[in-house]
Amino acid sequence: MLPRLVGAFRSLPTFQSLVQTLPPRAADLRLAGLPGSSPSVLLAALSEELPQRVFLIVAPTPAEAERWLADFAVLAPEVARLYPQREALGEEEPHLEIAGERVETIAAVLAGQVRLLVTTLRATGELTQMPRAVERGRVTLACGAIKRLSEVVEELDQLGYERRPSVLDVAQFAVRGGIVDLYGFGMAAPARVEWFGDEIASIRSFDLDTQRSEKEIDAVTALPVTAVGKSDGEKVDGGKGDGERGDRGKCDAVASSAVASSAVASSADRLSLLDLLPLDSIVVASEGLELADVGRAWDEAVHHLDVARRRGEDVPGREAILLDPAAWAERWQRYARLWINDPAPEVDLQLSTPPSIERNISRIAKMAEASPVMVLCDNEGQLERLEELLEAVDPASRRPGANLTLALGALHGGFALRGLTVLTDHEIFRRARRIRRPRRYRQAVSTSAVGSLTPGAYVVHLEHGIGIYRGIEHIMVGEGTLEVAVLEYQGGDRLSVPLYRLDQIEPFRSTTENGADAPPPRLDRLGSTRWRKQRESTERAVREMAVELLDLYARRALATGFPFPPDTRWQRELESAFLYEDTPDQRTATEVVKKDLERPRPTDRLIVGDVGYGKTEVAVRAAFKVVQAGKQVAVLVPTTILAEQHGRTFSERMADFPVRIAVLSRFRTTKEQRDVLAKLKAGEVDVVVGTHRLLSPDVVFQDLGLMVVDEEHRFGVKHKEKLKALRLEIDVLTLTATPIPRTLHLALSGLRDMTLIETPPRDRSPVLTFVEPWDDELLEEALARELDRGGQAFFVHNRIETIEPIGERVRKLAPRARVEVAHGQMRERELDQVMRRFVAGKVDILVSTMIVESGLDVPNANTMIVNQADQFGLAQLYQLRGRVGRGHRRAYCYLLVPDILASEAEQRL
Repeated sequence: MLPRLVGAFRSLPTFQSLVQTLPPRAADLRLAGLPGSSPSVLLAALSEELPQRVFLIVAPTPAEAERWLADFAVLAPEVARLYPQREALGEEEPHLEIAGERVETIAAVLAGQVRLLVTTLRATGELTQMPRAVERGRVTLACGAIKRLSEVVEELDQLGYERRPSVLDVAQFAVRGGIVDLYGFGMAAPARVEWFGDEIASIRSFDLDTQRSEKEIDAVTALPVTAVGKSDGEKVDGGKGDGERGDRGKCDAVASSAVASSAVASSADRLSLLDLLPLDSIVVASEGLELADVGRAWDEAVHHLDVARRRGEDVPGREAILLDPAAWAERWQRYARLWINDPAPEVDLQLSTPPSIERNISRIAKMAEASPVMVLCDNEGQLERLEELLEAVDPASRRPGANLTLALGALHGGFALRGLTVLTDHEIFRRARRIRRPRRYRQAVSTSAVGSLTPGAYVVHLEHGIGIYRGIEHIMVGEGTLEVAVLEYQGGDRLSVPLYRLDQIEPFRSTTENGADAPPPRLDRLGSTRWRKQRESTERAVREMAVELLDLYARRALATGFPFPPDTRWQRELESAFLYEDTPDQRTATEVVKKDLERPRPTDRLIVGDVGYGKTEVAVRAAFKVVQAGKQVAVLVPTTILAEQHGRTFSERMADFPVRIAVLSRFRTTKEQRDVLAKLKAGEVDVVVGTHRLLSPDVVFQDLGLMVVDEEHRFGVKHKEKLKALRLEIDVLTLTATPIPRTLHLALSGLRDMTLIETPPRDRSPVLTFVEPWDDELLEEALARELDRGGQAFFVHNRIETIEPIGERVRKLAPRARVEVAHGQMRERELDQVMRRFVAGKVDILVSTMIVESGLDVPNANTMIVNQADQFGLAQLYQLRGRVGRGHRRAYCYLLVPDILASEAEQRL
């Protein structure tokens, strides 16, 4: 939290004047002169000054709502909540991430726990039966309480929870003897509840991956998943969330208003968010948001429903899920309304761009001489870095009583008001700030042994050989039950493997030389010697290979490389400034690569990880370590688009430090390229990002220390020969999501070191993938769904000669969308501008060729449509699908194919 900032706002004379002039019910008040994040600070201050009032912040889009919430997360986290709009309006399975957040927010509003409620215009008009369900239906379990287990099971079933053998995701429960595992909406973590007779003896949280119990907790409350009981058959809106801690208490004891109380009492009523608020609430919206937008939001939603209905989906009538525009506007008129103007995001602070960071610091110190200045830093590493710079540039600014304050906390934008200036570190260093909310609910990572298997699949047990997997069963062990994986062997013999011994099971994999599926394997017999003899033969072959590898490593050890020094303080600061939480695999990869660099011989390591799993961040850290030792880094990428993306990424990540970064691609003019080449040769560029142009003879480095190669399989034979020569002289780090067989074989056989990044980021969303023929109504619905939630979409058509007509078809399918076309034969500046507009959110649908295959990172784009997908390779399809699902929203990929497919294309898809 930033109590000092909120307190400073409350002390301004204009703030107290505003408190006295807040509008009464049904009246308007317009505020001007609030740049950057000052409206967020103002509302946080008002929520402290007037704790009995509710402020409803209505944003035009989901992205804008998340920006407000990100500000409130550091200003007033205890009293701020988000009510997201529905992800979809059709019959499809709801998105639990969104549904849980909606349910939890409704419960918090009814309980009077929310003072800053953020939502979108569309969400204010959505109808739901969930308020009644939340008030009347919930399961509260507390240690020592008397409650029959069978009653709890029945209640969970009625609330819409899915009964499973094991709890792996939210909205599930499992029963084993006198134990119930439960992961519900409103719960911070999954819980294991144990009974002794009819008494609840203990409640512990547990880990979804290991299924092991953890710390004790006093009580849990699970909110409903469905709006009405299962017998009525209606599903909830859809979504997921992390929720309140422990027991929420009784909603009906603290109903917020007469409107809420009377409305919730009716079982037939469907309510909107505007029906739940106390009548003295204040609606806050930006000046540009007009009530006429209600009509446009209604039209978008109705269009979406009509498309779904034309496709034969059983969708509800619009009156069942949306207020009509007149009723919508009438509800708005009930409340006081505060309209905030929308000036430029920040005032002009006259800060220069890196690498002139010292001039920026000097400018800030001078500003502090006139009035108080507060600088907000994302994390401790950033704060320490600024402290160091300020001490070096202007020691007086760090003396007691100085006007310059550093504080932890991240806001969207700085601002300067009378008597107070607030800056953010991303403004000082001219970095873009990306908001990426973590997923609210954890999901178990399936084990490699069982997660990828279905009953009937062939498996290999380490000790007993090849058998058939028959699924998970529960067996009695003493007075309890044990979950086991059942394997069937020759003659019908069965082996029960406890789930904690699953590391001994692997899926059986075998193919013929031409890549086709092999015939079914011969099953082993339990207790026979055949499997033991086969293992011993394999072990002998492995030992022979090990001898060859030892000889190879001995020869490689003779090569002389540059041993890079241990991490510096700046290295630790760079890594601590990473905006997201490292995954365990990402941390491991970083440490392994840095150890490689510190060895006195050339490194040749392959980093393999799924698209969006954080390979680039590992490369950034390695490159920074090399630059700290005074050497240069080359980042080799296959496409111009990826070169630009990596150029921005490396520049933003290293903006706080004196690192000189350049990009060498066809987006640069001949003069700019000559300038980069001259600086490379003179040692005036530390990191250069470029396409195969980097391998040209005229590219000369003063002291190259590391070559980072992204997607090596995209380069030609001549380029690879040049890379082979480089590996004998410098350290080489190769990144790939789809290694070609030769590269993978070299790594697996030990000729190249390899590290796997298998853990997805916490906020990574799964991608729902469909293989379908071209269908105008299907595509119209897919695009309508994405646009309806304020997102963007890719449409890939890899034929330049017909891409413009395809672009016109897309415009007809989505007439309200901003559609632009991009391909490799466009002029460099024109292509660059189109891509920048798409990244900035100024283009809704990008119709392009394969130029978007690698590197483009647009978290707001979560629908991918690939035309003629049967003509793409497996690696290309994998990369394309990886462009979506990079945030917390559900992502969709449509692979469009002809009605008749070649067998090889069908296998790829």
